[in-house]
Amino acid sequence: MSRPRIVPEAPDRTPDKPGPGPVPQAVLRSLDLAVMKRIESLLPGEHMTPQVGQGTELAGIRPYFPGDDVRHIDWNVTARMNEPHVRVHVGERALTSWLVLDVSASMAFGTADRRKADVAEGVGLAVGHVTTRRGNRLGVVAFGGHAPRVIRPRQGRLGLLGLLAELRRGGEEENAGRASLGTVLKTTAALGRQRGMIVIVSDFRGELDWEGPLKALRARHGVLACEVRDPREQELVPAGDLWLVDPETGRQLQIDTRKRRVRERFRAAAAQEREEIAAALRRAGADHVVLSTDGDWLKTLAGHLRRGEAALRAGNSTRAAVAARLQALSAS
Repeated sequence: MSRPRIVPEAPDRTPDKPGPGPVPQAVLRSLDLAVMKRIESLLPGEHMTPQVGQGTELAGIRPYFPGDDVRHIDWNVTARMNEPHVRVHVGERALTSWLVLDVSASMAFGTADRRKADVAEGVGLAVGHVTTRRGNRLGVVAFGGHAPRVIRPRQGRLGLLGLLAELRRGGEEENAGRASLGTVLKTTAALGRQRGMIVIVSDFRGELDWEGPLKALRARHGVLACEVRDPREQELVPAGDLWLVDPETGRQLQIDTRKRRVRERFRAAAAQEREEIAAALRRAGADHVVLSTDGDWLKTLAGHLRRGEAALRAGNSTRAAVAARLQALSAS
């Protein structure tokens, strides 16, 4: 008797919560094709470990000891040596990836085609489809205003179901505050001891306390930082008096957007903040892509990964490392 399948309830789509939009299979396949071939020196190649155990590559043959699996007896060698011998294989393990997902209240903002949370959901689904194939595993760390929620790495369909459950759980309530991304990355490093792939999806709002932990994380893993932006966070339009509210703290500010000086100061401050974020990501060695709520975010993501092959030829090891890890996950 087969066990019933438990599938998370599909989220309600409304004009306020439109979702990530279409995620065609053809474009998902392009994520596989966009990245260059696997670079064995940047990852344990075929995911082999130095230990012996279950695997397909022969490590050696040795005499049988009580307790060995009789299925591993090499009968040809046993016949020649007149003594039972067993085949020992190089152990293999699945590649483990982690999705670090921002579900804070600021991700619910969006003034263009969709909210930042909708883009994050789409990135999570695309990453999940690639990183749970062929026995590879995906774990999720979701952070907002409270303690991070952790879904331990799981393979295949179970990994996708865990991701879907987290995506459909929704974000944090307003005025819930914001968790420290630096602390979240330290938690991720403690969980992800095996070398693999880390994908961070966030608007990177808040304190810049994460550069050091990210640099430490990057020393062991490939890191792709997906920064999600909305056009109105970068530039104001002349719409009269506005009350601006920080959804995470509840702080309010009234401004007159008809004043050109106000709009110019806002634009300059926003640009400086984003440049500081980009510079910190560069110093930490993370691959950085900016996705917008305006337009086709999936095309932008696929194009960024496709340029990884050119980056490899140019000697850019950061993007090459990320692309290699995604290719290792999706290669047949």
